[in-house]
Amino acid sequence: MDVTDTLRLGPWTFRLVHPPSADDLIDEEAFEREEFLPYWAELWPSALALGRALAERELAGARVVELGCGLALPSLVAARAGARVVATDWSPDALVYARRNAAANGLELEVARVAWAEPDELLRRAPFALVFAADVLYERRNGDQLLPLLPRLAPEVLLADPGRPALRAFLEAAASEWEIEALPAAELPRGAVHRLTRRVP
Repeated sequence: MDVTDTLRLGPWTFRLVHPPSADDLIDEEAFEREEFLPYWAELWPSALALGRALAERELAGARVVELGCGLALPSLVAARAGARVVATDWSPDALVYARRNAAANGLELEVARVAWAEPDELLRRAPFALVFAADVLYERRNGDQLLPLLPRLAPEVLLADPGRPALRAFLEAAASEWEIEALPAAELPRGAVHRLTRRVP
């Protein structure tokens, strides 16, 4: 049976539906095949930090996209702020909960299954005003896939990270194309919400 938490971000209250235990969802066969773990099923501190950052933005009418949405809390915040949101994840189960959480909060989200190594479905929907993602650099290869993809999606990125080992290399590589600002977040004492804006040629 699912669990429902009540969270307050900015001026709004959200109901977040999620499985009672991510560990119970581990599929040994899926891990052996694709190193897949159900990270999507937990509410990570980075998602809270990103949600709070989005709650402070003026997003009414903007087309935005969340990468690796998981339970989709940041997408819910953006939708509540008036954005037109596409919530994406590689896991079909995550998208089920993204839809469920949108319904629980009376919000509309477009959802799409996207693998960053095969981004055609996402690129068909581009460009966006803003890309945002929470704690997606837990593996170096994720950053390697995102670096060439992000400039094709939007001129601005919000990336919440708790200080993963892969973050530094990602930011160093991104600095050639992006201005980078670290926004402190109480939920991320060793990390930040990183704001990337495209350099003007």
